[in-house]
Amino acid sequence: MIDFEKELRAILDDDPLGLLDAKPRQSSTMTADARLLASFEEINAFVRGEGHEPTASHDISERKLFSRLKGLRESPEKAAALLEFDELNLLADVEIPEALEINSIEDVLEDDVLGLLDGGGASESNPNDIFTLRNVPKQANSPDHVAKRKPCKEFDQFEPLFKLCQSEMAVGERVQVKFKSERQIEPKTMFVLQGLLCYVAGIGDWKKRKSATDYDARLLCVFENGLESNMLKRSLSSALWKDKNSRQVINSDQLQMFEESSKVKEDDEATGCIYVLRSLSDDPQIVAIENLYKIGFSSQLVADRIDNAAKEPTFLMADVVPVVEFQTYNLNPQKLEKLLHTFFAAACLNLDVFDGDGKRHTPREWFIVPLHIIETAVELLINGEIVNYRYDEQNQQIIEV
Repeated sequence: MIDFEKELRAILDDDPLGLLDAKPRQSSTMTADARLLASFEEINAFVRGEGHEPTASHDISERKLFSRLKGLRESPEKAAALLEFDELNLLADVEIPEALEINSIEDVLEDDVLGLLDGGGASESNPNDIFTLRNVPKQANSPDHVAKRKPCKEFDQFEPLFKLCQSEMAVGERVQVKFKSERQIEPKTMFVLQGLLCYVAGIGDWKKRKSATDYDARLLCVFENGLESNMLKRSLSSALWKDKNSRQVINSDQLQMFEESSKVKEDDEATGCIYVLRSLSDDPQIVAIENLYKIGFSSQLVADRIDNAAKEPTFLMADVVPVVEFQTYNLNPQKLEKLLHTFFAAACLNLDVFDGDGKRHTPREWFIVPLHIIETAVELLINGEIVNYRYDEQNQQIIEV
């Protein structure tokens, strides 16, 4: 009887030309581990060269490294894989979970972090229920002015006001108008904040804050979900500015008064316009940037101003499209433009472009800011309240000073 195993071994051994020496194919594709290490080494190189960690700078390259490092710090698994290469202790504060030693079936069951092995035993809800969300991270903490809300003990006195407001809005007796000024916040006014009706039930004494002319007062705000808050008037204003869908609720017969206040009068002098543009550049560096807008001033029609955009460095040597325009009356639009540029200075784009002659330019009128934030800043400039606020570039929010 033939010994197949012996015969096969003899064939494999009798290979004088080495034809059967199969070498593993080397892949030119970088593995996930190699990519992770390469990206981390790029951060290390930046820190060694600059002497500091990358920040949320307006420089695109540094901003990318900042986001990358933040992502590594928020991922204990990736941080653990990079510990031996962390010569600069950039990941020192990351809590690395201890690896669980698996020696038995019980260890496997206890290490079921995704709950895949849960049975249908008694629990608050059935883990097998497809409508029960499991292993989903909780939402981030709400801002301070929300976190301080507490149950309103006298809500039964305010609940009829909310029901009446809702019913009157349904039939058009009350309407919603855009929030434009802190001066709209007065006792017995109603607002829509984060989808909830908010009633300003009262206002306390005015107290000096940081300077002789800076005063603020605490409000009693009641929300239609039964909560209340004693936030400062400036804090409510800040919350309304942050929420691009915030509104004030007014009686329909007050609408004309609100509209009249914003109408152009015969003696108003048009002085130009502040415009916001979006780039149509196909440069990958520019295309990759979200919320990139140019804030500029023009005393002529915007369409005429941008007619030659593709040949001008100030427009990033590319065509642009107008997004919004603010016509100015009785105001110096050049000063408004400069104030807006100062307000958003931390979010200014830092990018070099080259004109047709190869000369380098660094445009300073492009900002990485959401459009609704720019519109809010213009409103704050017009009503003079911008001095009470600053732009938080990392969180892309307008906040109290």
